[in-house]
Amino acid sequence: MSMLPAYLQGLGLGAGLIIAIGAQNAHVLRMGLECQHIALTVSVCILCDVVLIAAGVAGMGTMIGRNPSLLALARWGGVCFLAWYGVRAWRAAWIGGTLTVEERVAALDPRQALIMALTLSLLNPHVYLDTVVLLGSIGGQQAGNGKLWFAVGAMSASVAWFLSLGFGARVLSPLFRRPMAWRALDGMIGAVMLVLAGTLAFASQTSF
Repeated sequence: MSMLPAYLQGLGLGAGLIIAIGAQNAHVLRMGLECQHIALTVSVCILCDVVLIAAGVAGMGTMIGRNPSLLALARWGGVCFLAWYGVRAWRAAWIGGTLTVEERVAALDPRQALIMALTLSLLNPHVYLDTVVLLGSIGGQQAGNGKLWFAVGAMSASVAWFLSLGFGARVLSPLFRRPMAWRALDGMIGAVMLVLAGTLAFASQTSF
């Protein structure tokens, strides 16, 4: 796979997995609204994602590439997970939801802010499922420099999202308190995930 398609696949998949209602995103938004340690919080979230994505693509790619059976399992497991995630996002769009932020939180010192960001970034099983397992297994299947550009694409999605969410919190928060905004976002995420599932399934059929 050439540079641009691999990058765009990583960017699209990374964005679909990262942009979702959850504790980590709510915390980043809250810190942005309170103007508390925004740079520290955003940097920790980005760094954790970058390290986990790199580890997933490097480690999983090597392990999966040496075992055809494991490669097929990872591919079809990825198809099933992406399809499930897409349907889940569309269900969320149908139900609706908002990203709520508490009225006011107590001020945190830098150490507390660091611990909080690390806790929400690393003590969440979905983080490892998304970055190490899913992004790692799919990125590890790219040929040649495709692995690198897939990883860069996924990392770019993380960098763009957390910078926008943290430093643009005061602009974004009124929008994402509206259920319709999250419905539209979840709908787009669902479409991206289902398209990627179809692409991966087609690639699997042409490979065997």
